[in-house]
Amino acid sequence: MYKVVLDVMGGDFAPSSTLKGAELALKKFPELHLYLVGKESVLKSWEGRKRVSLYYTEEVVKMEESPKVALKRKKEASIFKGLELIKNGEAQAFVSAGNSGAIVGGAIFILGRLEGVRRPAIATLLPSLKDPFVLIDAGANVDSKPFDLFQFGVMGSIFLEKVCGRKNPKIALLSIGEETGKGNTLVKKAHQFFIESNLNYVGNIESRDIFLGDVDVVVCDGFIGNICLKLSEGLAEAILEMLKNEVKNSFIYLLGMKLAKGAIKSFRKKADWREHGGAPLLGVKGNVIIAHGRSDAVAIENAIRVAINSIKFNLVNRLENAIAKTVGVGEKE
Repeated sequence: MYKVVLDVMGGDFAPSSTLKGAELALKKFPELHLYLVGKESVLKSWEGRKRVSLYYTEEVVKMEESPKVALKRKKEASIFKGLELIKNGEAQAFVSAGNSGAIVGGAIFILGRLEGVRRPAIATLLPSLKDPFVLIDAGANVDSKPFDLFQFGVMGSIFLEKVCGRKNPKIALLSIGEETGKGNTLVKKAHQFFIESNLNYVGNIESRDIFLGDVDVVVCDGFIGNICLKLSEGLAEAILEMLKNEVKNSFIYLLGMKLAKGAIKSFRKKADWREHGGAPLLGVKGNVIIAHGRSDAVAIENAIRVAINSIKFNLVNRLENAIAKTVGVGEKE
């Protein structure tokens, strides 16, 4: 049985979207047991359901709230109470679409980092012309050091290889040019760690090339990664909307749209962030999945799927073993 905690109160459309997502996941995954954390008034109707355990709390971390303040003043909030279930060994993974800063801060404070990890990172799957690739870090850190980027590459590679089945993933550093000498000091120093490792490192990659699918893991600082993530999401949505607007202006365009309906549907599915569900926070002592703040039921269901796969493939232990091999390497930084 896969034991997954769901923060019912997290997300722009919670609790309705999270509960609908919970329903979908329970139907799809017969070996799933959900631990729902939220307000009693929201969860009362779920009492007595099979494969469901309820944990009540009246405190919630709002999306705009300061993570540091929340950690001090709202220790019983759904995010932190859910993470406690992982720490206590009652459950095996945690999923939330809530305040990402609070999730990261809570995971570090409550669960702790894996030995040797200075900065945990968010690994997000993004579509490409070939197979999906991992962007890491997608927003957990804004002041990373060169060795942090190297460890992001190690963790992203392990996640893609063990959970997603990609053998010997190609890793690249996101920079302003593919030439070795291009980039800021952070990228140049991180490059040295990568070339001295046994990872399948292919050098720098420019942002315009990341969606070609020639690289499996794209490594960057969380500040840059989060901008890339949100830019790509916004661009995909804008392209679809512009296409709709153009079609309205011509009967021929509308006819062509209908003929290409299958291709457009396929494109929409590949570009839809909901299909990838949630992004694992790699480098903490537990399976923590951060879902998009705008997650609907489908996105929540897929985030739970990512949590199940993380448990199934023993992701945390595999990361711990991989990171142990890098301990001491960064001392020369």
